[in-house]
Amino acid sequence: MSMHLVGPYLTTTNYKKRKQKKLSQAQTDRLQVEWRQHNKRMRKLNCHSAQFDTFEQYLSYIRGEKPRNIKSTTTEVYDPNKNAPYRRETPDIPSCSDSVAGYAPKKEPTKYTGDYITGIATMHKSNIIPITNKKQAVEVSQMRRN
Repeated sequence: MSMHLVGPYLTTTNYKKRKQKKLSQAQTDRLQVEWRQHNKRMRKLNCHSAQFDTFEQYLSYIRGEKPRNIKSTTTEVYDPNKNAPYRRETPDIPSCSDSVAGYAPKKEPTKYTGDYITGIATMHKSNIIPITNKKQAVEVSQMRRN
């Protein structure tokens, strides 16, 4: 059977929630020592917020469980104007005019008449430049020989 013919019921993702094994007394003692060492290391690194207050919090962190919601004891009332963005009071300034003054005529295209460029010179690496007078022609010819 080809894989493109298999329906969505066949998956390699496992959705089963496994039960955590109970810890032995030796494992609990070892984890308590690690918890103290972790808190000490975080104090040395000035990461005081990364410390765990209780062993249960550290244990849930080690086992990969989601942190439990700790309900706050404060009863603050939400004030929507407390953190409102600042708005500057500006007067309504009208524009100069309400209508367009006129139109812009079409620009005449530029055309080359043929009397400004006297020739084309090739410099090093096939760079073509226009020559407008005798002095430029001499400069380009001397530059090529150097």
